[in-house]
Amino acid sequence: MNRTRRTLLGGAAALALIGLAAPAALAAPAHNTHHPKHSPVGVRILTPTPGSNAGTGGKGWMVDLVAVYPSVKASGFTGPQLTGPAAHADTAPFPGAFSTGADEHLPGLVVLGSTTNATLPGFSGPGTNLANLFNLTSQIDKQKHFVAIQDSWIVGAPILGSNVNTTLTVAIIKDRNHDGIYNDAPATVPDANHDGRITATDVRALGVAGSIKTVRLHLAGE
Repeated sequence: MNRTRRTLLGGAAALALIGLAAPAALAAPAHNTHHPKHSPVGVRILTPTPGSNAGTGGKGWMVDLVAVYPSVKASGFTGPQLTGPAAHADTAPFPGAFSTGADEHLPGLVVLGSTTNATLPGFSGPGTNLANLFNLTSQIDKQKHFVAIQDSWIVGAPILGSNVNTTLTVAIIKDRNHDGIYNDAPATVPDANHDGRITATDVRALGVAGSIKTVRLHLAGE
């Protein structure tokens, strides 16, 4: 899929999230939704699709999503970023930090992987917010009543494992500090129900804006 096609899909997904009509040819694939409700804030996973056999050796695969907010100010979006590990981190022309935790460019976003390796430096297992590892963030559509932000991550290391089934969980945390900005994503999501797993239930316990999206896939081995 070329970049133009992906951007068109992102725009269509953004329209669908806020209840506006979008051409059927541009509709993005459906993913699991937990407690959907009408909200001016929402998120949609474009890539990977459910049941994918992604990457090689647990790396070289991609997460691509669109987040929708009522305004740029409400999103906390600080501008485009193009970042990555080593020499790519925090450099011109669109600098951005590259680490685990909340993303300073989109500070309300939570992205979790159910098989995230807890032994890696800076990681604390499946509760680790992976949002700040995203490489490419940009504003793809700004209208009178909403703004759509596309966020993409090329996974360069097998941090979620290799030859394993995994689940991605994505959500935007509600405005917990009531400053009018969705900027309250944590670095780590705790096990709120003490069941030994970090799932959409634990994200919901933090309080979310809109719905929680999940997608199950397989990370290919060598």
